[in-house]
Amino acid sequence: MHSVDGEIDIERVRDETPGCRDLVHLNNAGCALPPAAVVDTTVDYLRHEAARGGYEAQAARSEQIEAAYTSLARLIGAGRSEIALADNATRAWDMVFYGMRFAPGDRILTCRSEYGSNAIAYLQQARRFGVEVAVIDDDPSGQIDLALLEKELDDDRVRLVSITHIPTQGGLVNPAAAVGALAEAAGVPFLLDACQSAGQLDLDVTALRCDILTGTGRKYLRGPRGTGFLYVRESAMPLFEPAMLDNGSAVWTAPTEYAMNPDARRYETWEKNYAAIVGLGAAVDYALSLGMDAIEARVLALGERLRQTLEGIDGVRVRDLGRTRCGIVSFTVDDVPPDEVVRALAGDGVNTSVSRRTSSQWDLPSRGLTSVVRASVHYYNTEAEIDHVGSLIGRLGRPTRRPSR
Repeated sequence: MHSVDGEIDIERVRDETPGCRDLVHLNNAGCALPPAAVVDTTVDYLRHEAARGGYEAQAARSEQIEAAYTSLARLIGAGRSEIALADNATRAWDMVFYGMRFAPGDRILTCRSEYGSNAIAYLQQARRFGVEVAVIDDDPSGQIDLALLEKELDDDRVRLVSITHIPTQGGLVNPAAAVGALAEAAGVPFLLDACQSAGQLDLDVTALRCDILTGTGRKYLRGPRGTGFLYVRESAMPLFEPAMLDNGSAVWTAPTEYAMNPDARRYETWEKNYAAIVGLGAAVDYALSLGMDAIEARVLALGERLRQTLEGIDGVRVRDLGRTRCGIVSFTVDDVPPDEVVRALAGDGVNTSVSRRTSSQWDLPSRGLTSVVRASVHYYNTEAEIDHVGSLIGRLGRPTRRPSR
């Protein structure tokens, strides 16, 4: 058992995570440390391929491959037929977004904390089709302003509401369920980028009222790189014809005819990394064995502990926004560039990262920031690690004093 009375057995999960032995990993929003079960499952599949052949291994392991869809559906409260797999979250997102048919004057509503890849896609469609991209401003807390969103939804030219649940550059958790309720009431499709929330928060697509949700394997789910997934509500599939089709998403039924797959697999491609897929399935099963409610509670608590630790250090400024905040903590150190902070911490065996304005042009520049340090905790981190990192950061801004003669 990985959990006792609803609490995660931290020592056990750390024992099952080889990376925990040698470093303090606070770059989980980039790529989390996989448990041994994920590594072993992925490598075992690769060895099967090497011994028997790729197509043959796929046929022999078909039940294991199919189980990944079932586990992902369970993770987010979806139907199995509403799940598709992709090489990454961005490609999953692209498959539905680029499937929408826009016309001049159509409007896309998004948020100030939107992720760079998504924003670039909006801007490309604006150039191609004359679509208007409307960035809904933040409320005083720093989350998307629901009153402004509701007002904008009165415009019948709005074709899509599309936001990032948790941004790449900070600990904000946007009120996705409230956004979904407003979009649903207005009869507008809602696309939710859950790249940072899948595996960190306990998600339920019914409660979120989203028509589309996309996520990745490598971040908080602790799965292999090169894996992503897509949820499309069954009733919404006619609105989002896949951006492209191949033999995996459709069947060539006659010389001049084809038929798309009837379920969400119409958004997939034929060729896949099946070793990574079974690894993703193992990662989701590992999370489910712990309980997503327990994972969310611990990650949020550790994030808040790190925030409070940093707020107590002179010269350190926590930059997180929002009423609800998560396990991602963004901060700056006075007179020490973020890249230098990350290098210094890496020298002491602590992994963090830098979030830059190129991923958040609608957010960081408006706050007078070009980049921030991003430290992202996971449930396998410990309170002692948080305190240790705080002590390391506390030394960064202090001038070196020469010894007195």
